[in-house]
Amino acid sequence: MQLHFNRKNLSDKELIDLYIGILTPRIIEERMLILLRQGKIGKWFSGIGQEAISVGVTKALLPDEYILPLHRNLGVFTSRNIPNRKLFAQWQGKFSGFSKGRERSFHFGTNEHHIVGMISHLGAMLGVANGIALSDKINQRKKVTLCFSGDGGASEGDFHEALNVAAVWDLPVIFLIENNGYGLSTPSNEQFRCKQFIDKGIGYGIEAIQIDGNNILEVYHAVKELAESMRLKPRPVILEALTFRMRGHEEASGTKYVPPHLFEEWSKKDPLIQFESWLKNENIISDENIASWRKELLKDLNEGIESVFNEPEIIANSNYELADIYALNQTPITIPQKENTEMRVIDSIKNALDLALEKFPDLVIMGQDIAEYGGAFKATEGLSTKYGNHRVRNTPITESSILGAAYGLSIKNQKSIVEMQFSDFVTCGFNQIVNNLAKSHYRWGQIADCVIRMPTGAGVQAGPFHSQSTESWFYHVPGLKIYYPSNAYQAKGLLLRAIEDPNPVLFFEHKFLYRNQSDLVPVDYFTIEEGKAIVHDFGTDCCIVTYGWGVQKSLQIVLENQIKATVIDLNTLMPWDKETVMEQVKRCNKVLVLTEDCLTGSIISDIAAWISEHCFNWLDAPVKRLGSLDTPVPLAKTLEDEFLPWNRLKQELENLILY
Repeated sequence: MQLHFNRKNLSDKELIDLYIGILTPRIIEERMLILLRQGKIGKWFSGIGQEAISVGVTKALLPDEYILPLHRNLGVFTSRNIPNRKLFAQWQGKFSGFSKGRERSFHFGTNEHHIVGMISHLGAMLGVANGIALSDKINQRKKVTLCFSGDGGASEGDFHEALNVAAVWDLPVIFLIENNGYGLSTPSNEQFRCKQFIDKGIGYGIEAIQIDGNNILEVYHAVKELAESMRLKPRPVILEALTFRMRGHEEASGTKYVPPHLFEEWSKKDPLIQFESWLKNENIISDENIASWRKELLKDLNEGIESVFNEPEIIANSNYELADIYALNQTPITIPQKENTEMRVIDSIKNALDLALEKFPDLVIMGQDIAEYGGAFKATEGLSTKYGNHRVRNTPITESSILGAAYGLSIKNQKSIVEMQFSDFVTCGFNQIVNNLAKSHYRWGQIADCVIRMPTGAGVQAGPFHSQSTESWFYHVPGLKIYYPSNAYQAKGLLLRAIEDPNPVLFFEHKFLYRNQSDLVPVDYFTIEEGKAIVHDFGTDCCIVTYGWGVQKSLQIVLENQIKATVIDLNTLMPWDKETVMEQVKRCNKVLVLTEDCLTGSIISDIAAWISEHCFNWLDAPVKRLGSLDTPVPLAKTLEDEFLPWNRLKQELENLILY
């Protein structure tokens, strides 16, 4: 079986470059399989038989156009001229690898080579590709982004969300689907019912093209022609590449689940052998050339491998590891210079967004109904008129894809804000937050400069899906910051600080406080330092450690009942102010930690444990915890009042003081 190769206008030199392009990953793969059998490496995902796709794609794109590959796309990395030594150091978990020993195989990115590697959750990077392309489109850079998906990964919800967003926004993304017939061991007929992936194009209103993924010239020409067209007319395209996986999902999984005749049929279409045979028949290369190139490539590979094997194992250092969780925020605190005016919480947030859009010309705000409608709570009302719909963007109902797009914007050095219509809905984008945004800086030094606005909390009779306190879901995840203001002054100053921060910040805004709490707030731009609690000192009989609505409720009960207590407003929960809490516990000797969240697994439970561990010698009573009932948030007012802890707060304080 001989594939038909059409060189079109390619020179002999360009054809040879493509041949060496697919020869390089094959030689590396063959060496890796030997090392695997020798027990010198632990795991390998083989792309043998699929090299034409990775190499053809990468050679067809411009060097500064981003590619988001998967496990079996070694040819993307080699075609971007990443040294073998650097790649092998990554695979072996050495400090000199791209992720300092923190990630395996191709779970890394490199902006130097314009590659963003995958995470293990399939489909998660398609939305990120949209964000990269969105940045290019907004800034009128004539660039294309290409993202890989397997046929199995195309079953993920992220696949649908990403294609839908790209279609609606006309983003220049090539969604390349490597259709190799299997998702690990599950055949296509158990993965999807459509005949082919190009059939999906009509559903999204976008072009869809099918190519022979084993024919490197067909791959190269298709991608090159598409990219040239899409740079002039930005739009997404589905590109389905038909191919076959000649080895297991990874080597340990084997291939017993695949009918033997398929290997026999596809081995005849081996992309390297087919292209090599054609080039020889065309007298473009010879056996002597091939032997020489193989020898040279293998020599370079072995030198890289030997060098990495000689590198010492990483010496673990906890302080170093912890220091890499966050990027440093080197922006100084801004002190207000102008007069104050009274603002409600919702007004201060809107004012902060307005000032941020003015100060940061690249800032993009994304969310459902946030443009002309102004958002569910009107926090963005009028901003799209003032700054344009390209910066204050309505989104489809696609939380995951939009959070992924925020990460993509950050990769292109743009700030973004994503508004969750209600914090409850963040569950639909959980993976992007905890696995992409949170881990990015630790994994490969890439900032995730994104603020996620989270309208939160109960008290407005909205029931179990619009009233939850969701901050504790994220408190456990290293790499995230959590801000939770209790008043209008903090809402503005902390939101602007969050926007300045290069790390992902979840910014909680209590819905009840939006229009029920007001303060004198500076009219100009100012910021508040994170991790600095506010102390309201009304006595030392006990202290209350709380945040959000809990601050207002504590102050109300303390003042109305003349309780001699100190209220500590944490205002940021990650990080939280341990020093101030310790100081006040030493003064008051009795402490109640208070949250609106359900008590079990709450943030205050962790804070209570910390106080018990670090302040035990100054305590005159056990640390008291008070939170909402361990039930979903009910709708009826009487039930919601019983659920919330506020009606129990006065009695608990009195009991604690009398202890």
